[in-house]
Amino acid sequence: MVADQTLQGKVALVTGASGGLGAHFARVLARAGAEVVLAARRSDRVEAEARAITEAGGRAHARALDVAKVGEIGPLFDAVAAEIGPVSILINNAGVGGEGRALDLTPEAWDQAFDVNARGVFFCAQAAARQMIDSGVAERGEGRIVNIASIASHTVLPGLPAYCASKAAVAMLTKSLGREWARHGIAVNALCPGYVETDINGAWFATEAGQRQIKGFPRRRLMEADDLDAALLMLSGPAARAITGTLITIDDGQSLP
Repeated sequence: MVADQTLQGKVALVTGASGGLGAHFARVLARAGAEVVLAARRSDRVEAEARAITEAGGRAHARALDVAKVGEIGPLFDAVAAEIGPVSILINNAGVGGEGRALDLTPEAWDQAFDVNARGVFFCAQAAARQMIDSGVAERGEGRIVNIASIASHTVLPGLPAYCASKAAVAMLTKSLGREWARHGIAVNALCPGYVETDINGAWFATEAGQRQIKGFPRRRLMEADDLDAALLMLSGPAARAITGTLITIDDGQSLP
């Protein structure tokens, strides 16, 4: 796993890393030299992903974490700092789909979307920022927080009001934290990806209706996960020295009217 080593010596923590974009981001960061902590609820899956990175020559660790359980977040960051080193890079990726039309949404479905997609993002960012400040990572200008939002943060996705609202919250949270933590030297930014086939949406895109949706995109295709790699590495590394509170949309034109 020898590639650009821009992130050599950095500890990166990726939430929601048991598959999909989270696992992909962990592989990208490891290839760039970071020591990666993969965190997610499904411990067997993150262990397998971490093992694959290690077998490919990278450095990776698996940790169980449910970001909806805020009490687990602080202890996880403390354990990572003690056992591996303070976190320099947080990829706030954990998320749920939040499907359901507005007239049918239950309080439980609404709360789940916000507990994971917004509340979990905030408290992971808070724990990371505290550790970056206390450890000197922030003072050195190396603190990076990358929130994974979505085109849903600024575009209506039909049938997904809870998801859209929660991702809009992530977008504004990114700007707020970027402003508040600028003086500490922590860069807080967000990626707003378009549709990439993942565990969350794979079944939908296999249906006839899902295929019709794809044909309605300007380029009539889904994105590939590696279309996000360059922006992820930019926001995670030295190139983000003067970038904070920024939302970067990468969607292959999917959100164009």
